[in-house]
Amino acid sequence: MVAAGTFFLPGVSSPLFRREPPPFLGKLNPAWTQSMSTRFAMSVDRFPATLVAAEKGNTVDVKREKGGAAEIEKSWEEKEEKQRRSGWKEYLEQAKDLIIGDGGPRWFSPLECGWRLDNSPLMLFLPGIDGLGLGLISHHQKLGRIFDLWCLHIPVADRTSFTDLVKLVEKTVRSEYQRSPNRPIYLVGESLGGCLALAVAARNRDIDLVLILANPASSFSRSQLQLVTPLLEALPDSFSPALPDILRLTAGDPLRMVLDNFVNGLPLQNTARELIEDFTTLASSLPVLTDILPIETLLWKLKMFKSASDYANSRLYAIKAQTLILCSGNDQLLPSQQEGEKLCKLLPNCQLRKFDDSGHFLLLEGSIDLVTILKGTSYYRRRKYHDYVSDFIPPTPYEAKEVIESNSLITAVTSAVMLSTLEDGTIVKGLAGIPSEGPVLYVGYHMLLGLELVPLVSRILMERDILVRGIAHPMIFRKQKNGRLPEISSYDTFRVMGAVPVAPSNLFKLLSSKSHVLLYPGGMREALHRKGEEYKLFWPEQSEFVRMAARFGAKIVPFGAVGEDDLGEVVIDYDDLVKIPYFKSEIENLTNEAMPLRAGASGEVANQQVHMPGILPKIPGRFYYYFGKPIETKGRNQELKDREKSQELYLEVKSEVERCIAYLKEKRESDPYRSILSRLLYQATHGFTSDIPSFEI
Repeated sequence: MVAAGTFFLPGVSSPLFRREPPPFLGKLNPAWTQSMSTRFAMSVDRFPATLVAAEKGNTVDVKREKGGAAEIEKSWEEKEEKQRRSGWKEYLEQAKDLIIGDGGPRWFSPLECGWRLDNSPLMLFLPGIDGLGLGLISHHQKLGRIFDLWCLHIPVADRTSFTDLVKLVEKTVRSEYQRSPNRPIYLVGESLGGCLALAVAARNRDIDLVLILANPASSFSRSQLQLVTPLLEALPDSFSPALPDILRLTAGDPLRMVLDNFVNGLPLQNTARELIEDFTTLASSLPVLTDILPIETLLWKLKMFKSASDYANSRLYAIKAQTLILCSGNDQLLPSQQEGEKLCKLLPNCQLRKFDDSGHFLLLEGSIDLVTILKGTSYYRRRKYHDYVSDFIPPTPYEAKEVIESNSLITAVTSAVMLSTLEDGTIVKGLAGIPSEGPVLYVGYHMLLGLELVPLVSRILMERDILVRGIAHPMIFRKQKNGRLPEISSYDTFRVMGAVPVAPSNLFKLLSSKSHVLLYPGGMREALHRKGEEYKLFWPEQSEFVRMAARFGAKIVPFGAVGEDDLGEVVIDYDDLVKIPYFKSEIENLTNEAMPLRAGASGEVANQQVHMPGILPKIPGRFYYYFGKPIETKGRNQELKDREKSQELYLEVKSEVERCIAYLKEKRESDPYRSILSRLLYQATHGFTSDIPSFEI
């Protein structure tokens, strides 16, 4: 599945306004102009025990000490997570300062200064119906580390037309493109701002734009909002429903929030207290909400919704920008999910992510993290094309924790036993034998359906602070066409954790950046094996990785994993399915949907048909992993350029993997806790958090 590529932040503090786009908001209130703390970069192979700061190509290790960098990193995470979950509170507080302003639309930077990833692209936030430009307030700190972030502010009393807003944004886009023509410009449009982003993209096909659209208002003609305008015009001046009534339509169900948090294991009293605080904040801020959208402004904005929607929809054919649509399933203002599906079909380079429980103001909800979404969709890039190594941003501790916890069931059920080998050949329990410094290439057997991935990656991360980057099948990243295969969004967590598509260039980049890399030479052929083929290796005849590893002096760690036959048994395999016309046709369709791999290969490894074998479940057993002695390639580059020598080493690695598998199959027979029933009994008597023993080495 998935370790850390190079990540560094330049040591240069920047002023509030790094450039001079037209026109800027003047003096900002220091209460909401937050300065960014110093940030450390993640090591190329350690996470998060070692932090690396790099500038101008020079890498500097910052070792973790008590009270040092790791504690600072943790405090940042806690602060940012708290800020993200209190988005509405922050929005309402900061709105008080922005309502007062007058004049025309202008840009402001929400971050006074800070360290930023080298060559960060520009991100322009285009607000929704409120116009304040605070829609990303929950995300400012994290976005500010990887983007040069500007937000558009439209004063409450401003009456700039939609076409003039398009020209204003377009002027900024063209100006910044002239400054940095090799970097993309991100347009994040919320609701009305989504139409603005679409319009600018349609008029600027020659500029590298990335559109992030949150519940775009291009669906206005099919929404109930269009019925509100004549109603408001008919009301007497003494009535001013404005934004509070809109918020009432978009607010979540308090009882559902309490129950959801309770199920997730959060203390109920804390949840109740937070809800009371939220309601108190909302009640005290009702005058602020009314000031944001007085009735005359609301009428103006609703009319602008119609013109914006018509303008954007009439120009969709001209858009070729890379687009990501975020749509809510509980949007009471717009039919956002239907609109997202429509746009995804019409736009040529578009992906869709659905949030079924979210309301209209998606980006202010505590469950939404825009940076995590960009990581999971591989939409963050600093050049014309996304690079899975140089553009990779390691997961934060919170993101890694979320991914691990989402897979806690398979981890608990399989109760993995892990062995490793020290340099002197001693086999030990645990992962002490795994090299600390990269580059390291883990080469092993791919279990049925890849079931071994989650325990392997999560245990190495938790025990050794090493994030392993997996070389994965291309179907995880893109499909040739839509059909029956799982949506690409199903694999977002793989990309967050650093998975990269199979390609020699990606392996080259990972090893050159001293990463820890996970490689399965048998690939899909092993993961979708036939009946009776458990633990059989299906590797290519010729070496695919030895000379690459030798070029960078990588250590090769062969490993075996067993336990799939204690979880289930293949009873209907590919050979059975292709005998039935319906399933044969389905397999052909699925295989045509997936991106081709090893098309020019021969032998069994070339059989990459996509199918789901019939599996008979068993009472779960246990997973076992054995990492063999690392094989050193440093200093052998010239020697291993010889095909015969590299082939010898290749066969040695394969033989070591087979030996590790045979060792585990033999040793597990003496494990008294191989069955889940015996493990449950042990934990019932020793405590459910106790470590479960296994066989003696």
